[in-house]
Amino acid sequence: MRLILSVLMALVMLVLVGAGGFVYVLDYYDRDLPDYTKLANYQPPVTTRVHAGDGRLLAEFASEKRVFVPIDAMPKRVINAFLAAEDKNFYEHKGVDPIGIARAILTNVENLGRDRRPMGASTITQQVAKNMLLTNEVSFARKIKEAILAVRIERAFSKDRILELYLNEIFLGFRSYGVAAAALNYFNKGLDELDIEEAAYLAALPKAPSNYHPERQRDAALARRNWVISRMADDGHITPEEAKAAQAKPLAVRKRDEQEYVTSEYFAEEVRRELVKLYGEQALYEGGLSVRASMDPVLQDAATKALRTGLVQYDRRHGYRGPVGKMDNFDNWAKKLAGMAPPAGSEGWHLAVVLKDDAADALDIGLPDGARGRVPLAELRWARAQKDDNRLGPDIRRPSDVAKLGDLILVEPARKDEKGKDYPPGSYALRQIPAVQGGLVALDPHTGRVLAMVGGFSPHMSAFNRATQAMRQPGSSFKPFVYLTALDQGFTPSSLVMDAPFEYDPGHGQPIWRPENYSHEFYGPTPLRVGIEKSRNVMTVRLANAIGMDKVKATAEKFGIVDNLQPYLPMSLGAGETTVLRMAAAYAMLDNGGKRITPTFIDRVQDRNGKTIFRHDNRACEGCNHVAWKDGVAVPAVPDTREQINDPRTVYQMVSILEGVVQRGTATKLLSLGKPLAGKTGTTNDSNDAWFMGFSPDLVVGTYIGFDQPRSLGAKETGGSAAVPVVKDVLEVALKDKPATPFRVPRGLRLVRVNPETGRLASPGDRKAIWEAFIPGTEPNPDQPQLVLDGSARGGGGEGGLTGAALPGGGFGDPAATGAYGAAPAGVAPGAPSSATVGTGGLY
Repeated sequence: MRLILSVLMALVMLVLVGAGGFVYVLDYYDRDLPDYTKLANYQPPVTTRVHAGDGRLLAEFASEKRVFVPIDAMPKRVINAFLAAEDKNFYEHKGVDPIGIARAILTNVENLGRDRRPMGASTITQQVAKNMLLTNEVSFARKIKEAILAVRIERAFSKDRILELYLNEIFLGFRSYGVAAAALNYFNKGLDELDIEEAAYLAALPKAPSNYHPERQRDAALARRNWVISRMADDGHITPEEAKAAQAKPLAVRKRDEQEYVTSEYFAEEVRRELVKLYGEQALYEGGLSVRASMDPVLQDAATKALRTGLVQYDRRHGYRGPVGKMDNFDNWAKKLAGMAPPAGSEGWHLAVVLKDDAADALDIGLPDGARGRVPLAELRWARAQKDDNRLGPDIRRPSDVAKLGDLILVEPARKDEKGKDYPPGSYALRQIPAVQGGLVALDPHTGRVLAMVGGFSPHMSAFNRATQAMRQPGSSFKPFVYLTALDQGFTPSSLVMDAPFEYDPGHGQPIWRPENYSHEFYGPTPLRVGIEKSRNVMTVRLANAIGMDKVKATAEKFGIVDNLQPYLPMSLGAGETTVLRMAAAYAMLDNGGKRITPTFIDRVQDRNGKTIFRHDNRACEGCNHVAWKDGVAVPAVPDTREQINDPRTVYQMVSILEGVVQRGTATKLLSLGKPLAGKTGTTNDSNDAWFMGFSPDLVVGTYIGFDQPRSLGAKETGGSAAVPVVKDVLEVALKDKPATPFRVPRGLRLVRVNPETGRLASPGDRKAIWEAFIPGTEPNPDQPQLVLDGSARGGGGEGGLTGAALPGGGFGDPAATGAYGAAPAGVAPGAPSSATVGTGGLY
C-alpha cells in the first residue's frame, strides 16, 4: 500500500508539475502573441487588373498575384483536394489535431535513419496562424505559438472563414498566391473548370512548391499529385475508378493564352500612374481594383504600327548608320547568334549575320535558328551612308556597299518588292532602329476618352512617354488658336491680313525679329482662311500683334495647351512648349464645338467587392437602370454637363478653315481617305519637330516626330511630309467602316459662297467658290471696300490698324496651292443661293 500510495503521490505530483509547467508555457508564450482578431477584417493583397475597352486584359499590378474567391464560390472539388492533402479532420478538430499529431510522431519514429523529411501535423488552422500571424522560423517556440493561436482562431471564426483565408492566402509557386491565381497560371482555367488531377496537383503544392515544379521536378510532382488523388479516393471524395483515370493522365500545364491580353506598355504605364495618383501604391498593388481603361485595342494597334512605320520611313530617308555588331569567328555561328540579345527596339525583326557579301544581287545571311536567307539588292538601295552634315553617301550599287562579311544586321521577312512582285522564299529586308522618336494620341472629342496612345518607337528602348511627358514646341499647329482669338474679336474667315515683311523690336538690346514664311515669299493682303491653309507665319504674327498677345495667351490657357503662356509675339508661332496629349485635347474642344473635356485613360474603377469608386462620366442618367431594352423603347436623355468655353459659332468657323487645310492646304494627303477631315500641320524652327493634329467629327489624332535631344530633322522634313502620313494611317483604320459624317454646324451662322482667295462674295459660276460660315451681319459686302489688317509693329508690340482700301479682283493665294475650291457643304446644292442660314442643327 505504501508503494502504491507513493506511486500515486508521485503521479499526482507529476501531473501537478506538468499542469503547472503547461500553464507556465502558455502564459510565457502568450505574452507576445500577435492579435488574431485582426483576421476578422483581414483582406489579403489582391491583384489589380486593368481591362481594355473590349474587356481583354491589358495589365496586372500586384505585390502578390492573387485573385480572391469567397468560400461560397469555391468549387467542392478544390476544397476536397486540399482537405485530403492537408487536413482531413479539418471540420472535426478544434484547431489542433491530436490524432494527426500522434500519427506524425509514429511515422517520424519509423523513418528515423531513413533520411526522410519529418512529417508535420499542422492543421489548416495552424497554417493560417503561421502564414498570416507568425514567421516561417523552424522552432518549438513557433509551434507552440502556432497551436495557441490555432485554438483561439477556431473559437473566434467559423471553419468556412478559416478555410477561405487559407485557400486565398497560400503561396503555390509560379507567382501564384491563392488557388484561383494558381489555376490561371498553371492551367489557364478558372477554378470551376479544373479536372480532378489538376485540383490534386494544386493541393500537392503548399508544402514546397519548388520541390514539385511541373517541369524541373516532374517525377516528384507527378508522384505527389497521384498521392493526393489517392487520398481523395480514400476520403470518399472521388470513386476508385475516377482516381485511377486521373492518375493515368499526364501532368500538363498550360500558359495563359496570349489572345486574352492586349499589349500596350505605354498605355498600361499611364494607367498605373493615374491609379497611383488617385489611390496610392498600396491600393494599386494590393487593393484588387478592377479597372476599365478607355483604350480601343484595334485603334491602339493601328496607332502603334502607324507611328513605328512613320519613324522607320523618316529614318530610311536619311540613310544607314551601319551594322549593330560584328562576328569575327564563324565557328558555330548559329549557336553564337542565338545567344546574342537583339538590341532594344528590334521587336518583330531578326538579328542576322552576313555570311557572304560578294554576290552582285544579294547578301547571304544566317539567322539565329540556323536557317539561311538572302537580302536582295532592292532591299538595300535605301541604305546609303549617313553623313555628319545630314547628307547621304553615294548610291548603293552592290550589296557590299552596305554590309561586309561578319556584320550583324537587323532583317525582316520580305515577300514583295516595290512593284508588287513576289520575292523567292527566304528573302529578307534590311531594317534599322530609328534614331528619331515621336508620340501619338487618339481621343474621343466628346468625352475626352483616350482611345490610343503611343509614347515612342519602343517601350523597351525607353519608358519615357513622349505623348504625355515630352514638352515640345507645337509650331504652326498652335496657329488655329491665334486665329480663333481673332474670330472671337470680330474678324471673319474672309478678313484680309497683310502678308508683307514684318519687323519687331523686342527692346533691351535684343536684335530685330523678322519672321518669314516657309516659302521665304510674301503674298500681300490675304484672307484669314488662306493664312491657316497655307500656314503663313507673317500673317499670324501681324494678327497676334493686332489683337494682343494677352488675348492669345488667354485662349491658349482656356483650351489647356499651356498653363502660363508668355505673352511674346514668337509664341504666336508655337514657340511655347506643350505635350501631344494637351494639344489633342485642345483640338478636341474645337471639334466638339468649344466644350471643355478632360482627357482620361480610365473609364471606371471598382474595388475588390465590385463597388464603383471612380467614373470618368459622372452624369446622371434617369431611366438608364433596370430597363429591358428593345425596339421601340426611347433612349433616355443624358444631360450635357460640359462647360462651354468658347462661342460655338467662331469655333465652327475655325473648324471649317481647318477643313481647308486638308482640301487645299498642307495636309492634302488625307483627301484620298474620302471623309470629312480637318487638321493643321506644324513645323518648328530648323525643322526640329514635325506635327500634325488631324480630326474627323468624332475622332482626334495628333502626333509629333522629333529627336529626343532636339536637332533638325532635315531641310525638307515638315509636318506635311513626316507627320501627316502617320495620322493618315490611323484615320484610315478608324474610319474604314464609318459613314462620311460632316462636321456639325451650330445655330446662328450664315453660310455664304465666297471666293477663298480674295474673301469676296463669289460671282455666279465661280468654280473656286466655297461655302464660308459667317456670324449674321459680318458677311462680305460688295458695296463696301475690303479692309486690310496691317498689324505692323516696330517697338514693343501694340495693336496694328486696319487699312481701308478697295481691292481689285484677283487672288492672293499661294501660286503652288493644290486642290480645288467650290465644294458645297452637305445638304446644300451647288446651284443654291449665295447664302444659307443655319438653324437648329441643319441648313435651310
